[in-house]
Parts: sequence; structure tokens; C-alpha cells
Amino acid sequence: MTSRTTLPRTARALGYAGLLPQAAAGLILSVGPTDYHSVALAAAMAYAALIFSFLGALWWGLAAARSDCAPLWVWPVGVLPSLASLMAWTPWVIRAERPSFSLVVLAAGIAASALVDLRLEQLGLAPTNWFKFRLQLSLGLGALTTWCALS
Repeated sequence: MTSRTTLPRTARALGYAGLLPQAAAGLILSVGPTDYHSVALAAAMAYAALIFSFLGALWWGLAAARSDCAPLWVWPVGVLPSLASLMAWTPWVIRAERPSFSLVVLAAGIAASALVDLRLEQLGLAPTNWFKFRLQLSLGLGALTTWCALS
């Protein structure tokens, strides 16, 4: 196994900054003018779905970089976030009144994604301390998405 590096400081800062859009949506939904609630809810939904899909692509990238030792389960697991995100949009497509359940599903998926990150680090496919970083972001975005769903 080759030596792994740690995540660059810029990448870490951008990762944490990635929590800000969902926090802004949550604030608008909680204390903002009601005229903006539908836009904030749609933005929260879109952002959660995009980030969840991004995580699956990230797993593919980590596996592709070390395809010689990447387990076969990474490829189908990497597709699941995009499929779940697409399915979460169904209430919006059928014009459901308030598809909060979809946000809760995405929040749970995002929070649970840390388990995949843990395994990728254990297998040596991710940078050193990857799980610690990803756990903070996954739980953070999961909690913020839940807040949006409940607001």
C-alpha cells in the first residue's frame, strides 16, 4: 500500500464552507419572510440532492484512483446517492404540498454516507483523517437538512 497524504487546508476550508448554503436555507425557513420559504425549501432540497450525488461521485473517484485495490462494492454504492436524490425529487414532481419527508431521507443518507467514508479510509483509498473530516461534514449537513425539513 502506498503512503497516503492528508487533505490540503484549502480543501478542508471549502468543505466546511459547503455547510453555509444549507445553513442559510435553514435560517430563511426558520426566521425569514414567508415569501421566501418556498424558494429556501427548494434550495435546501436541491443542495442536499446535489451534495449527496457529489459524494457518490467522490467515492468513484477515490476508487478509480486506486482501482487495483478498490473493492467491487464501491461502484454500485457510489451510484446509490444519485438514485436516491433523484427519487427524493418525486414529491416535487407530483407537486406535493411540502415534501419534508424527502429532505429527511436525504439528511439520513448524507449522515450515513460517513460509514462509506470510514470504510474507504480503512481500505487506504482515502487520505489520512478522511473519516474524521467527512464525519463532521456529513453529520453537519445531515443536521442542517433535517432542520430545513422541520422548519
